[in-house]
Amino acid sequence: MRVHPVRLVLAWVLVWGTVAWGQGAAPGDCAGNTRFLVGAGLGDITGPAAEVGMMGYGQLSQQTAGLHQRLRSRAFVIVSPCNGRRVAIVSADLGMMFQAVKTQVVERLRARFGAVYSNDNVLLGATHTHSGPGGFSHHTFYNLTTFGFVPQNFEAIVSGIVTSIARAHSRLGEGTLRLEAGELLGASRNRSPEAYRLNPPAERARYVHDVDTRMTLLRLTRAEGGDVGLINWFAVHATSMGNDNHLISGDNKGLASYWFEKAHDKGDTFVAAFAQANAGDVTPNILGGTNGGGADDFEDTELSARKQHDFAARLWARATTPLRGGVDFRHTFVKMDAVDVAPEYADGKPRRTCPAAIGLSMLAGAEDGPGYGVEGASCAVIHDLWSQFTCALTTTPCQGEKPIVLEMGAMLPHPWSPDVLPLQLVTVGPLALVAVPFEVTTMAGRRLRRTVLERLGPRGIKEVVIVGLANDYAGYVATREEYARQSYEGASTHFGPWTLAALQQGFDSLAVGLGEGHPVPAGPLPTDLRFIQASLRPGVVYDDKLLWVAFGDVITDAKASYARGDLVSVTFWGAHPKNDLRLEGTYLRVQRKGSIGAWVDVADDGDWETRYRWERESCVPTLGCSHVTVEWHIPRDAAPGTYRILHEGEWKSGWDARVRPYYGASRVFTVK
Repeated sequence: MRVHPVRLVLAWVLVWGTVAWGQGAAPGDCAGNTRFLVGAGLGDITGPAAEVGMMGYGQLSQQTAGLHQRLRSRAFVIVSPCNGRRVAIVSADLGMMFQAVKTQVVERLRARFGAVYSNDNVLLGATHTHSGPGGFSHHTFYNLTTFGFVPQNFEAIVSGIVTSIARAHSRLGEGTLRLEAGELLGASRNRSPEAYRLNPPAERARYVHDVDTRMTLLRLTRAEGGDVGLINWFAVHATSMGNDNHLISGDNKGLASYWFEKAHDKGDTFVAAFAQANAGDVTPNILGGTNGGGADDFEDTELSARKQHDFAARLWARATTPLRGGVDFRHTFVKMDAVDVAPEYADGKPRRTCPAAIGLSMLAGAEDGPGYGVEGASCAVIHDLWSQFTCALTTTPCQGEKPIVLEMGAMLPHPWSPDVLPLQLVTVGPLALVAVPFEVTTMAGRRLRRTVLERLGPRGIKEVVIVGLANDYAGYVATREEYARQSYEGASTHFGPWTLAALQQGFDSLAVGLGEGHPVPAGPLPTDLRFIQASLRPGVVYDDKLLWVAFGDVITDAKASYARGDLVSVTFWGAHPKNDLRLEGTYLRVQRKGSIGAWVDVADDGDWETRYRWERESCVPTLGCSHVTVEWHIPRDAAPGTYRILHEGEWKSGWDARVRPYYGASRVFTVK
């Protein structure tokens, strides 16, 4: 058999490119290159849908109690044959990303693919949904509301991300990239305008808006013309679902991704990621407070998702010119609580970052997710878990204006939040991705982008994007001026008033190394805390029911018929969803009877129109009973016909501790 020489070279690059060239200079001139290897993959990262604290708003009362949409990891692998470099870019439906997750993702990728993937060329970002289960950090501060580490959720996240990257890797094929950007107006609002207005007037005058309205989209297409997917970055919080929601949801970005993927209807082979940017002070609740313009959180989510989806569709249609260039990257770890900042990055004087601490306003929460009080709250009005920290406010010369309520960096034997953090810079042709382990405010992101663009612009970089909440997480980054006000974002800037200056200095060094083709120092490794994790919450002891019923029996059945637009609701005798997360599966099915009599799935728990609700019920003499309610909001374009609702789950025996499957079915009903 004759082997085409180009394909032979591409195969060699696919396996050995990254192994051979690490962080140093790679051979080959990529300036005119338009040919890449591209692949995309999805992975299910949905954690426990009951009795786990949700990550984002920090409220003990916000525990998972069902599922609205499954959470996904969306991965893209891009290889440039001209220099052998590759990068894996992930956007995951998570509140934050943590180094603990990335460390184990990279370990498993290395076990599977050798040295092809590493910390350097794997970029893991979070969409920042506030409606996912928590407990997946190795640092105490982020596991307080989950009563410790949640191994089941951590494993779901790590395994799902690895699955998405492995699928993208296995689907690598020749293709092209197309880059497009534009201004999306009316989809976001600055929730801390007073702090923003403290930035220098001359600097503010450069910009029309007090939020970044730019959406940047990268379209991946096969050489033969088939579409692989897209990833876009737009700065807006995923907080359309409020802090009283208990259903797992990808929020506005997860829904926008779902709609785009469903429209292309290629199973899981087409991947559309709506990724996060510098959204630190940016809310989707454009009417103020928690009001996104809809009648409730679900409508708010739909409105925000629709704006992002429709604008991305316009950019997608305009993205027709193949991108030129190659792939490159630099990565380093920085001890962020001890950075000596050179005068040129600060205010003309040498400065230094501080041990991590949070200020009083952080406990109050932002306006679109009020936490434990209101801005300016005192010990007398802040309660809940945090009250023990709030009655001994201190300040330090290093933290400046911040009234400190908790010094996470001073906790023993280990800091309660990360002190060694990753900085990563990735370039794909003229696009630079600045991956930061923080939530960066609008102006802070602009300054950071400008730092990178000034260094790499002469080398062909045209578009710089902040990839927020990437690879790890340690709060916010506000500008020095915004920090002085000590609103929520400033109070949540852990490492003091010169954190942004330290980031600008760090990314300038990465940009120099990348631009000049030389490696950068790896930096100090973060402490691996995986073996000292503890959880105060027990798992499922057993599931129970009344003696005369079976698991899966119907309590409240469907009606005989419905009109399109109606709500179908069926309640079953169920069990605890922690018994089996049903990853890559479902807890429910909506089925329609086909023309030959076979039942065909039309929706499951990954679809927007379904909801799975779990509720613990007392049934004498135990408290171990569960009721599961499955809801289907019948789409107005649903096909008329005969339908039924199925529920699937697993129950745990109190006698032998074995977990066994069960299922239940509603009555048959018609949709007219």
